[in-house]
This record gives sequence, C-alpha cells and structure tokens, in this order.
Amino acid sequence: MPSPGSARRVPLRRTVDVQEFFEPQPTPTTALPDPEPFLRNLTRGVLEVLAGVRDPEQLARWLTEDTHRRLMIRANLAVRARSARGIPATRPVHTIASVRHTSPADGAVEGVVIVSGPARTRAVALRLEGIDGRWRCTSLALL
Repeated sequence: MPSPGSARRVPLRRTVDVQEFFEPQPTPTTALPDPEPFLRNLTRGVLEVLAGVRDPEQLARWLTEDTHRRLMIRANLAVRARSARGIPATRPVHTIASVRHTSPADGAVEGVVIVSGPARTRAVALRLEGIDGRWRCTSLALL
C-alpha cells in the first residue's frame, strides 16, 4: 500500500495519440459500399442545392467541411443571381447520362457524372474518400 504522501503514478497519454484517435479515420475500399449510387445521389442533391430547392445542410454529412463551405458559397451566389433576375427557385429536371469512376488509391474514388438538362449538358467531377466507414466527398466541381 502506498504511503499517504505518495501519489499513484498513472501513465499519461500523449496529446498526439488522443488527437489521432478522435480524428477522422481512413477506411479501405473493401469496407465501403459501391460508390456509383452515392455519386448519382450526391450529384442530384448538389444540383437541387444550386437550384435553391434543397438546403445545403442536408448534404453536410456527406461532404467534408471545406467542400461543404464551397458549396454553400456557390449556392448563396445562385440565390442572389435568381433574386436579381426575379426568377423563383424551381426543381431542376435533369437526366443522368453516365457515371464514370476510377480508384486512384485504396479508399479513394474519382468520378464524373454527366447530367443532361433541358438547356445544356453538364459534368460534375467528384472525389470521394472513405472516412469513418462511409464515403465522403472531399472535392466537387460543377463544369
């Protein structure tokens, strides 16, 4: 039994170890679902956000913080443009023409979704990474 004046030594964990434990953890491709449905659904969601009929917060869990911030900025610019022209927000009518994706590294997918609308055809380029057991979009470009 320790003497009353002595303290029991408890090993301290390094701060770095604790931070690494709680940071987002990479997930291998084999532990993740097929990315194609995710690419399709996320593309639809992004187009609806830009059209003003979906709240950007609804996509937050599938985007990284930086990607979500950029989408919100672009959505706000689209709202301003519609407001300046007096155009109401309407649900976009798009058809997904094709989805192509490749895996440049384990736990990462880069894809392009071609979307045909009534006025023009657009491409949406996405990079997905396996984070915490699910796909998350780390980069998004609407061309």
